[in-house]
Amino acid sequence: MTMERSFGDRLVQAMDHQGPLCLGIDPHPQLLSAWGLNDDTAGLETFSKTVVEAAAGTTGVAALKPQVALYERFGSAGYAVLESTLQLARDAGILTIADAKRGDIGSTMAGYAAAWLTSESPLAADAVTLSAYLGYESLRPSIDLALANNRGVFVLALTSNPEGASVQHLGSSGDSVAKRIVDAAGKDNQNAHRLGSIGLVVGATVTAAAKALNIDLVRANAPILAPGYGSQGAQAADIRAGFGEAWPNVLVNSSRGILKYGPNVSDLQVAISSAHEELVVK
Repeated sequence: MTMERSFGDRLVQAMDHQGPLCLGIDPHPQLLSAWGLNDDTAGLETFSKTVVEAAAGTTGVAALKPQVALYERFGSAGYAVLESTLQLARDAGILTIADAKRGDIGSTMAGYAAAWLTSESPLAADAVTLSAYLGYESLRPSIDLALANNRGVFVLALTSNPEGASVQHLGSSGDSVAKRIVDAAGKDNQNAHRLGSIGLVVGATVTAAAKALNIDLVRANAPILAPGYGSQGAQAADIRAGFGEAWPNVLVNSSRGILKYGPNVSDLQVAISSAHEELVVK
């Protein structure tokens, strides 16, 4: 069943009501151990259910972002836990972003699109992360299917890992790879009412690079998924200042910075509330 409102519109509503926090669900082996859980599918399931429960029971989480790789490492059993986690989030009315970073061409890209962006799939999420290394237009099957189904995508544009600059910053003056990706997303978002459904991933710690590369994040009219808050060092005030006029479009991701306070649900909720207060401009 196709949803009636675009992903961009639904995300705007969620951010208006809950603030700009996206809570990652990252079941790292170290976190499972810190929570007193075994590094197996039973531990994975308990961890995931606890995070969804904490998010559903308090104000402050606009979206949940399960890290697909940390489920995939358990094979089909891990994917089964991911499917149930996505369903729990749907039942709680929380938007989901599958952090899968898929990217390919033709029928293979269409297969990824069908897996993550159709209601018939057990892996259906509200949005999925994509990699445009094969060219932005190689993502067209996912982009078109997302728009047709009122779902969304987040395309890697400018990331904080040191290796990213060797590809993303390349190009003639004012025309870097990252800028071309942002501009292409902007074209797909140009008819959106308030915020488009073709999002971008821009690290919270590399906003200075965006300015240096002459990237116009406001014009892109894109939701911006910004990892780097909390455990990776970016502070709320710095993120707001770094994104400037694009700040209203920013969905700030925090994973370990909040998850380290588990396994007690109430402790997680206190951490969520604290992050919410830091991120929401009074």
